[in-house]
Amino acid sequence: MLKARIAVLVSGGGTNLQALMDAEKSGIIKSGEIRLVVSNNSNAYALKRAEIAGIPSACITKKEYGKQEGFEKALLELLAENGIELIVLAGFMSILSADFVNHYKNRIINIHPSLIPSFCGKGFYGLKVHEAALEYGVKVTGATVHFVNEVPDGGRIIMQKAVDILPHDTPEALQKRVMEQAEWVILPRAAEQISAEIINAREKN
Repeated sequence: MLKARIAVLVSGGGTNLQALMDAEKSGIIKSGEIRLVVSNNSNAYALKRAEIAGIPSACITKKEYGKQEGFEKALLELLAENGIELIVLAGFMSILSADFVNHYKNRIINIHPSLIPSFCGKGFYGLKVHEAALEYGVKVTGATVHFVNEVPDGGRIIMQKAVDILPHDTPEALQKRVMEQAEWVILPRAAEQISAEIINAREKN
């Protein structure tokens, strides 16, 4: 069986990338294979993680290619060269245009650190999500894997997992627990689910 070819797009430390690589190694992801890691930040530790794992990587920045259009054109070319079938956004801090998303319709997934539709959309990323959850006083938060469309955090939900908020939580403590208990669990599962769907669709054709 030819596995679905996955590209992971990252901007920072790459903890979700690590969770995906570990899941591939342990057999949680068996229908897909991470073939490429791309960052829009040359200093991203995620690139080092890819190097250690022996996965090809690249850095494409808007500065280098002149704004969104050039950046996305270079990215699309790189993905096509590598025969990528599924794109996983794992802490990728750049919003993709409707044109780009349409090239990979229902083939781009993202992890967001809340239970969408709570604390999502423009301006909600990283610690800001957890700060908002604590400020609002919700008792349960979590993470969501969803398809990417032209609306930030607006695509159809694939998977969610809840995490309890504890009485003395700080945004940092909550962020860590949401990662460990939710993000690192559902992102690999969702990647496997979509990879399996890609293989089934391929076999039907």
